[in-house]
Amino acid sequence: TTLDVVRANKFVGEITGKNPNFINIPVIGGHAGTTIIPLFSQDKISSTIAADKIPDLDTHVQNAGTDVVEAKGGKGSATLSMAYAGARFGKSVLAGLAGRRRVECAYCMSDVTDLPYFAQKVVFGPTGITKVLPLGELSEYETKRLEEAKAQLKGEIETGLKYAE
Repeated sequence: TTLDVVRANKFVGEITGKNPNFINIPVIGGHAGTTIIPLFSQDKISSTIAADKIPDLDTHVQNAGTDVVEAKGGKGSATLSMAYAGARFGKSVLAGLAGRRRVECAYCMSDVTDLPYFAQKVVFGPTGITKVLPLGELSEYETKRLEEAKAQLKGEIETGLKYAE
């Protein structure tokens, strides 16, 4: 999920001319295609983007991994961005364990929707995830996307749970 956050921040930085280090777009849902839901309405920079530009930006975030693989002719993936996202996530987990509260988006057990697992903002603290945060206010577009994604996620979660048995 952090990889999707990093991508969303980068793409918004590119179209707004702002530094992606000062952009923080939460990403909820999952990590496969249409289950990736960037909440552009919840960041002060991305919330200024015209509503008619959001669907294309949303699709760009969803397809970013595939775009990199295709650009490399099928001979690689987005290893540097994955490494950066992993380092960012790991740093937040370690800071939390050291007693410095950090908020990141993570896919984990959740009760913020009717699904048992979901990506959303969480608080890392001395014991790992100390709190799963509510989704917050969603735009009309994000609300529609959430409902669409939940159907796909439900099937993916059921498949994963059956496999784990």
